[in-house]
Amino acid sequence: MADAFVVGAVRSPVRKRNGGLSGVHPADLGAHVLRALVERAGVDPGEVDDVLWGCVGQMGPQASNIGRTTVLSAGFPESVPAVTIDRQCGSSQQALHFAAQAVLAGVSDLVVAGGVEVMSQVPIGSPTTVGLEHGMAHPRGGQGWADRYGDQEISQFRGAELIAQRWDISREEMEAYALRSHARALAAIDGGLFAEEIAPVGDLVHDEGPRRGTTPEKLASLNTLREGGRLTAALASQVSDGAAALLVASGAAVRRLNLTPIARVHTMVVTGSDPVLMLTGPIPATELLLKRSGVALADIGAFEVNEAFASVPLAWLKDTGADPERTNPQGGAIALGHPLGGTGARLATTLLHRMRREGLRYGLQTMCEGGGMANATLFELA
Repeated sequence: MADAFVVGAVRSPVRKRNGGLSGVHPADLGAHVLRALVERAGVDPGEVDDVLWGCVGQMGPQASNIGRTTVLSAGFPESVPAVTIDRQCGSSQQALHFAAQAVLAGVSDLVVAGGVEVMSQVPIGSPTTVGLEHGMAHPRGGQGWADRYGDQEISQFRGAELIAQRWDISREEMEAYALRSHARALAAIDGGLFAEEIAPVGDLVHDEGPRRGTTPEKLASLNTLREGGRLTAALASQVSDGAAALLVASGAAVRRLNLTPIARVHTMVVTGSDPVLMLTGPIPATELLLKRSGVALADIGAFEVNEAFASVPLAWLKDTGADPERTNPQGGAIALGHPLGGTGARLATTLLHRMRREGLRYGLQTMCEGGGMANATLFELA
């Protein structure tokens, strides 16, 4: 039986918008991670069959196949190809799935999966807003969409509010969750838990997002994002800059190149969900993953559920019954940030390093995606 092993996982520190990485070209940031990945794994870049690279804002410095530009910027041989993937926030998690599928199918032996987003340079939604400014049609401006969904607002902000209402999640509950995300992230930083997975960029070593001065009183004083709503900016993922990458290998490549697996990709799923609610996909994706894998929820030692908004993991916890103490134990995107195209690989990197450090047999990762979708991945420690 074929296996797909993750033999390397590395990321940059995640920095705030207009912070320490804001002036770094996305291809150079990605190249930094790629070089660190192959160096730490002990692999000649020429052995890589393909590079699958996630990026959401594919315009400006992230246009024209940023994956290929990144590979060449990293100094990899010109023979190493690359492709750029957009499954919205799940882009680099989907890159991981595609990489594992290529290995399992026997068409590749060594594949890089990762992604980048420098949101300081390419703000969220830029491909749409810039297109509209130039007289182009809206992505959801077609008749087929209008016939099915009308002209109602479709946005992650509305979706997050609708989730809070439907699952009866109060502002106070979400604020308590956000405080916990910051506290966990700070504890992980202070305890050196991220050190092994981060490739420092110059003197930038740590994630910049976690706030030490956050208090319940400060969160309670913030205005909501919309009148009568429950969500504030503090209950949403931070706009960030960052990159991450994983190296996926076949069993034959592990033996031939004397690689050390961290984990094998046990089960992968992707599913669609209501595009109006938009962010509920992790719930059915997790259900499908558990069914296909045959692994019980109680046997999974750690969960990474992307904190697009506090209502997302809270609704997921309510429906799945997962252990909150095992969920995002080192904080999530509310504290650490969410560089869109790189977050899937960042979550996997953090999860895999935790699994190895603590000897956890199984780890599960899932994240909501624009358009109403979600990927879910189950890893098994090698």
